[in-house]
Amino acid sequence: QVQLVESGGGLVQPGGSLRLSCTASGFSLDYYAIGWFRQAPGREREGVLCISGDTHRNIYYVYSVKGRFTISRDNARKTVYLHINNLSTDDTAVYDCAARKKVCSDAKEHYAHWGQGTQVTVSS
Repeated sequence: QVQLVESGGGLVQPGGSLRLSCTASGFSLDYYAIGWFRQAPGREREGVLCISGDTHRNIYYVYSVKGRFTISRDNARKTVYLHINNLSTDDTAVYDCAARKKVCSDAKEHYAHWGQGTQVTVSS
């Protein structure tokens, strides 16, 4: 079966950095686009950014994270990483990775496989 597992969240001070991980099993990671979504308290889940399964480029759906959020791939470890710099309290949310074949999308309905989420809390 296809599974995704997130890790790396936690409590971070404003201005700090985190690296979130999304590890896949049951499928070939390199064939899939991996999107990152987040859901802040009291708000709907939103697509933030995605790394494609063909070009492996980052595609941004929330402009404010460009320059702070970057996805990388490690196919040997079947893992994608979300690198987050200069965190602010507005970044507090549950972050969740999702997989679909090849092409990125910001629509949650287009993703068949989801992880369980990891909590990122930014507070002093």
